[in-house]
Amino acid sequence: MVQHSRAGRRQARKRIRPRRSPAVPLLVLAWGGAAAVLWLWWRDTPAVSGAADQLVNAGRMAGLLAGYVIALTIVQMARVPSLERRVGSDRVSRWHAATGRYALYLTAVHVALVLYGYAMQTHTGIVSQTVQVVTEYPDMGKAAVGTSVLLFVGLVSGGAVRRRMHYEVWYYLHLLTYVSVYLAFWHQLTAGSEFVGNAAARAAWSALYVTVAALVVWYRLLTPIRLNLRHRMRVESVVEEVPGVVSVLVRGRRLHRLGAESGQFFRWRFLARGLWWTANPYSLSAPPRPDLLRITVKAAGGHSAALAGLRPGTRVWAEGPYGALTGARRSRGKVLLLAGGAGITPLRALFETLPGRPGDLTLLYRARTAEELALRDELEAIADERGAQLLYAVNSPDGRRPTITAKMLRRILPDIARHDVYLCGPPGLAEESYSALREAGVPDRRIHHESFEF
Repeated sequence: MVQHSRAGRRQARKRIRPRRSPAVPLLVLAWGGAAAVLWLWWRDTPAVSGAADQLVNAGRMAGLLAGYVIALTIVQMARVPSLERRVGSDRVSRWHAATGRYALYLTAVHVALVLYGYAMQTHTGIVSQTVQVVTEYPDMGKAAVGTSVLLFVGLVSGGAVRRRMHYEVWYYLHLLTYVSVYLAFWHQLTAGSEFVGNAAARAAWSALYVTVAALVVWYRLLTPIRLNLRHRMRVESVVEEVPGVVSVLVRGRRLHRLGAESGQFFRWRFLARGLWWTANPYSLSAPPRPDLLRITVKAAGGHSAALAGLRPGTRVWAEGPYGALTGARRSRGKVLLLAGGAGITPLRALFETLPGRPGDLTLLYRARTAEELALRDELEAIADERGAQLLYAVNSPDGRRPTITAKMLRRILPDIARHDVYLCGPPGLAEESYSALREAGVPDRRIHHESFEF
């Protein structure tokens, strides 16, 4: 049985060590890089005079910042372990979305200001000036194509458009970003006045992009290949937990060397008909064992519903582990685990493995009906074994929904303000619970939440 595995608990608890989030140092480093980029412009610009010169130089600054921000945007999706496992995949994804928007704005401003400024300097029309720049300046033809592709990717990534597309279609279109960056890179060195006569600046800029490319190739391509060749995972069995929820047991070799922790997730690609072309994030629902991993999935779409039909022996391609919703975030002795719906998955694994004395751990599980409480028998067995408190919040027989409020939380746990809280569930429940926790006196730094809504 995967639950109550001594090997799984022992392995998980060895990895639970408090760690500081590197988010603040990384943000300081990112802003420092932006300042260094602007210094390049300052160093190369002794004076600015006239409206046309002001426009061109404002465009140069925007272009330098756009190139730098694009590099940051790609790094954020390179799945670098120090970001994915310590900052958190959802937070990094939000950074990626924000910096991607800034990159698009800066690129558009760069193009518009430089072309308009050149047109003013040469007393020509904006259209003829654009044609001249694209056809006569070195590498500008490739840059024009790359910029068009980048703007197209930005368009399809907008909320209104993206919501109308299948995730897989959007994802593969999004990969065109790499093509756009490659095409646009060269004009920076051959046409950018900051680099044309400055060998050190060219070397530093090239090193930045080479490093970014190396991180992408290593962590997005080579690391997953090595992982899957090494561990050779296959579906062991599929077990129905409650209607619409199944557990998939995955067997492999030396899985303890993955370094996975309770609360983390993998991106899973099942090499079966209709499933091989997409990878979805699913959390581990039990402590990882040296030979076995388990995920528990609620049918919420075509991919998740199809997992119920997986056959034993189906090959599995996995990437990870990712996520920062682990025991390392804990800073207090007492912990509340607050789950809703499929959010029980990572919290069930933490419920078994988080160190604690009897009475230190409480799990509050929100579901519409008692029949939807997945893994209920396991949770009750863990609670009995560990002396933990297990509470359910289900709708009443007439359908009334219990609301999670500060008053309710204080009634359950009078010392709630001295707890760490792990929160996982649908967006509505997460927002409601977060507000109630803050009102109950739990500091923001002790509310640990990770979302797959990205």
